[in-house]
Amino acid sequence: MTSDGNNQVHDARPVRDAQVVQARQMMPDDANPWGDVHGGVIMKMVDEAAGSAAMRHARQRVATVAIDYMSFLHPVHIGDLVTLMASVNDVGRTSMEVGVRVETENLLTGERRHTSSAYVVMVALDEAGNPVPVPPAVATSADERRRMAAAKIRRAQRKVLQTALEESDDALHAAAPVSSDVVTTVSESGA
Repeated sequence: MTSDGNNQVHDARPVRDAQVVQARQMMPDDANPWGDVHGGVIMKMVDEAAGSAAMRHARQRVATVAIDYMSFLHPVHIGDLVTLMASVNDVGRTSMEVGVRVETENLLTGERRHTSSAYVVMVALDEAGNPVPVPPAVATSADERRRMAAAKIRRAQRKVLQTALEESDDALHAAAPVSSDVVTTVSESGA
């Protein structure tokens, strides 16, 4: 058990308890004129599945902070059954990384394909919209432990990137020297 600073105690929760599976058949309004489902439709479904898994883990409202990575490996077509499997990979103090795997099934042939994967960072929120602590996640299987270890690496990479971007932004907004700072006048040089 851990304390969140407000004397509330959160028990660690098994990763499997927050896993979510969602499925939906793709319809013509999900696709372009050639029958390929729009990537944005899949992204919305990924965000919804990730949000459900994060809420199930935190038992709080959540908001998407970032979609850290998303692949589109194969096209999705009208008529395909799209299945999303979402699982909390790791948690920070108030945030969670949720991994989402997207698979399609052609319902006429039975062919199944892994079509997309994504890592979504969600933050738990209180009623006022402020971040709140989340319970630790407990990985009980070898696959859950592997995903948790990989999530910790991605979290560290996000922090390095954020620091580099902040330093770059600071450098861009630093005051540029003016000509009087750069050029020594004749009277100052003693000539």
